[in-house]
Amino acid sequence: MQTTFDAIVIGSGISGGWAAKELCEKGLKTLVLERGRNVEHIKDYPTANLAPWELPHRGFTPRQLIDENPLISKAAGFGEDTAHFFVKDADHPYVQEKPFDWIRGYQVGGKSLIWGRACQRWSKYEFTAPERQGYGMSWPIGYDDVAPWYSHVERFIGVCGNLDGIEAMPDGEFLPPFDFNCVERQLSERIRAHYGNRFVVQGRWAHLSQPREIHLQQGRGKCAARNLCMRGCPLGGYFSSNSSTLPWAAKTGNLTVRPDSVVHSILYDEARGKASGVRVIDARTRTVSEYRARVIFVNASALNSVLILLNSTSRRFPHGLGNDHGLLGRYVAFHNYRASANGSIDGFEDRYFYGRNPTECILANFRNLGTQEMEYVGGYTTFTGAYRVRGAPTTERVGGAYKDAQAQPGPWGVYMYMQGETIPKVANHVRLHETRKDQWGIPLLVTSVGYDENDEKMIRDWRAQAKEMLEVAGCHDVETRDNGQPPGLDIHEMGGARMGRDPRTSMLNEWNQLHACRNVFVTDGACMTSTGNQSPSILYMALTARATTHAVEEMARQNL
Repeated sequence: MQTTFDAIVIGSGISGGWAAKELCEKGLKTLVLERGRNVEHIKDYPTANLAPWELPHRGFTPRQLIDENPLISKAAGFGEDTAHFFVKDADHPYVQEKPFDWIRGYQVGGKSLIWGRACQRWSKYEFTAPERQGYGMSWPIGYDDVAPWYSHVERFIGVCGNLDGIEAMPDGEFLPPFDFNCVERQLSERIRAHYGNRFVVQGRWAHLSQPREIHLQQGRGKCAARNLCMRGCPLGGYFSSNSSTLPWAAKTGNLTVRPDSVVHSILYDEARGKASGVRVIDARTRTVSEYRARVIFVNASALNSVLILLNSTSRRFPHGLGNDHGLLGRYVAFHNYRASANGSIDGFEDRYFYGRNPTECILANFRNLGTQEMEYVGGYTTFTGAYRVRGAPTTERVGGAYKDAQAQPGPWGVYMYMQGETIPKVANHVRLHETRKDQWGIPLLVTSVGYDENDEKMIRDWRAQAKEMLEVAGCHDVETRDNGQPPGLDIHEMGGARMGRDPRTSMLNEWNQLHACRNVFVTDGACMTSTGNQSPSILYMALTARATTHAVEEMARQNL
């Protein structure tokens, strides 16, 4: 096949798909390298329309699958119906110096097929809080730099939500939201009335509640509220690379996708002082190939992107591409998901709800906005919702009375769970193992990432506040818990190649370019300077769109 392109994108997930779309639309012949198998929209969603009784174990995950995959089977959304979109533990080992559950999905589309789809914008505070509150450094950009790119992304992918006017979670370009059910409405009203500054709102989610022309042009349709998203949606009701950005890029005639392509390293031209291409190992045949391009986007998902950069050594960069200061792989962070709560609520027995709402309500962050008010730094988003238990209360467990009870809706319950900001620290890092390698001869990644006392203080506060808020909403028998899960299960790993103004303290500049190798851009989670408390994927997409535009402009000026 062709070996020279205008641009190479490493990874085909959420940010890689966006890089491909933007580069192809701007006329660049673009190669997308994906280490996993090919997955085509609709054609390769084998369980998308199966009823539970059509699955071998009625949708329950068999013990053998769990025993063979003790790590990946812990992932949210993993099951008999979705396992084909997650890696198998034995095929992709890594070394845990501290407990870290690295959740991965290797295929064309990456984890965009199995992501949570929450799309809150960052507020102006998240970009400056780390430096102002003394737990990190400021970003080289602010909210105003990213806001138009948020809008650009939202209009294309389709984000449902409401214009709520909340400072901690700015409004965007939204489709109509999925409405509250009756208990969620009471939850929202009572919390707002009691506290004044706490807002439970309809979630901002990447679902086509009411498709617009741009979505119909993508071949996507209205979300049917099946809540079977992680099987792959044949309607294109939620955003994925497979249903949206990659087909859109392909329509330009400028896209080449090469699956089963494990990226070994980025090639560096010592004479020109630039990256010249990418070395690839065929996942099946182990054949080594090299591809050349003027510009390279690294979007392999945060830790894999760092791994590739660390393995990209040369005489100029003996410790990894752009790594003149030893910061590559440092300041890795994540989101804290350890705390949750639930309670029961009386009444509403004559009410139900339509469909299986694939979104959740969001309680926007109310901690440490603008100034630090708590004994910890950072803030938290809370996801919440109300549901009816299946089956009316009964002491019977078999027989006719039990069956009759299952035919009736049970009582209502309310849940909450926390998504907390964590502090990027130099000690939280990943690195290459000195001797152990994977099946393609690439060094294994070593993860050394853990919690700190700030996380523990935040968890204690969240549990107290969640209990109080659920009781304010009218719940009883409220329970809170800390599940103690290791980092990684949040699937929001960030950092390792952070952005910053100073090349001495950061890897990337304000345009996501490597300070020391300007034709290489990193726009996935590896670029994050801090974690914020909002779900990060839409920020990756916005940063990618922004960076690709800059890259094309710089190429036109002959600067790359």
